[in-house]
Amino acid sequence: MKRRLPFQVKLFLSLVFFSCLLLALLGAILFHFIDRQLHHDLGQRARVQASEIALMPGLADKVAARDISGIARLIQPLRAESDASYIVIGDTREQHLYHSESPERLNLPMIGGDNAEVLKGKTIISVRKGGIGVSLRSKAPIFNAQHQVIGIVSVGYLTSYIANINARILWQAGLYGIGLLLLLFIFSWLFTRNLKKQMFRLEPKDIAQLVLQQKALLEAMYEGIFAVNAEKQLILINRAAREMLDIRQSEKELIGKPLDEVLQTSPGFFSQRYASISSGSHDQIAVLNHREVIVNRVAIEVEPNVESGWVYSFRDKNDINTLSSQLSQIKRYADNLRIMRHEQLNWTATLVGLLQMKHYDEAIRYIQAQSDGAQKVLDFVSARFTSPALCGLLLGKYVSAREKGVELLFDPACQLTHMPLTLNETELMSVIGNLLDNAVDATLKAPVPAAVELYISDRNQELLIEVADRGCGVDDAMKPHIFQQGFSSKPDTGNEITGSEHGIGLFLVAGYIDKAGGNIEITDNAPQGTIFTVFIPFKPSVRQG
Repeated sequence: MKRRLPFQVKLFLSLVFFSCLLLALLGAILFHFIDRQLHHDLGQRARVQASEIALMPGLADKVAARDISGIARLIQPLRAESDASYIVIGDTREQHLYHSESPERLNLPMIGGDNAEVLKGKTIISVRKGGIGVSLRSKAPIFNAQHQVIGIVSVGYLTSYIANINARILWQAGLYGIGLLLLLFIFSWLFTRNLKKQMFRLEPKDIAQLVLQQKALLEAMYEGIFAVNAEKQLILINRAAREMLDIRQSEKELIGKPLDEVLQTSPGFFSQRYASISSGSHDQIAVLNHREVIVNRVAIEVEPNVESGWVYSFRDKNDINTLSSQLSQIKRYADNLRIMRHEQLNWTATLVGLLQMKHYDEAIRYIQAQSDGAQKVLDFVSARFTSPALCGLLLGKYVSAREKGVELLFDPACQLTHMPLTLNETELMSVIGNLLDNAVDATLKAPVPAAVELYISDRNQELLIEVADRGCGVDDAMKPHIFQQGFSSKPDTGNEITGSEHGIGLFLVAGYIDKAGGNIEITDNAPQGTIFTVFIPFKPSVRQG
């Protein structure tokens, strides 16, 4: 399998290649402009020199007289001061009268074929191949006193000389370019390393895979999730959140919107916590889009202690209530089994003792007494209630209460043949179980423990549940609050309500009854104690409100 280069190396090589290409292109453009400018400057310099030499005093007379030695003596000092490649003096017949670099060319024709315009009195600049090579040269006419052209001055720069100048400039520019390239190398490496660090050392394909995994994970989660940036604009929301909050727009339409335009919640719920809490918050009860939910919040920290946004997860509060009810029910089942096991062990131990002492008649009577009591309750519950789960619950509560020294009495008129449509079996057991637990606990606090009475009836088109105890009672001031979540009176107050399961038992009872369209009443049980009465209609009714 062919191994691919890491992203950092590929990005570095790409930056280096692009930088080299850019520098090469810049160098070519620079060379073009420098070469053109150099040709222009040297051409103008040659033109000035040729024009000044043509106007030198005495030169016209010596040219007219063809005084070759005199011309040489006159021009030689200028040649020493000039940077031109050569200086040439010619006559109107285009023959050399002076050549600074090739004296052997005297009286030989001038090469290049560009003298016609000069002989007409014009100064020109041209690039031609002369006797010593290709050159950039300027030619100026020499005039006599009658303003007639009698000779030609040619001042030139060989192209090899121009190339040497270009090479020196390019070499210097190349040194700067190499330095710049090294800086680009360093910048590219630091940039790619910092970018890779910000990408958590991940390759682009890994990041793409993580994004897809995150999207799939968010869509698969049962909890609603949304995230906001530091400006409180929505940057993420999953399908569960849109469904639970009844948001019809797609995620693409919601991204970038201010959170206040998407969610309706209690005033200042989000803004109050942005500045005050940096470690997040958990299990806060809130109302989002008129739906009561439990919210968790975690800060997004790109840099330590710098909040870049927040991630919120939430779930329906009713789901938590259902889960709490189910866990409470399981716990009650476990407690009942433990109590029944304990009682069975005591019963077995007693029976074993009687048998070891060979008191067989007492053992038989003991077995009959135990069987008759349990059988009566079992026969009564099985005959009066059609729900096996409810029968098991009531038997367990009966044994549990008896283990604690409290008698659970069933009203002879008890009857339950069918369930209300608005209340399922689990919720019904939660209601009865919590009320019985509360009554037993209250009875145990009384100076003289008494019985707890239970009445269940499905007559008169409604389910009636009545639990009466002889406990310490409930103060009138507490009655409006006992069904609130977390409510629990202190043990030393002597009140009946202890808030089973840490204040959630009666809260769940009230929630299930309200959902079923029923109501619950609390009355005093003279001479002491409390009666909880529950009414649940079998046919759902439309509530006003």
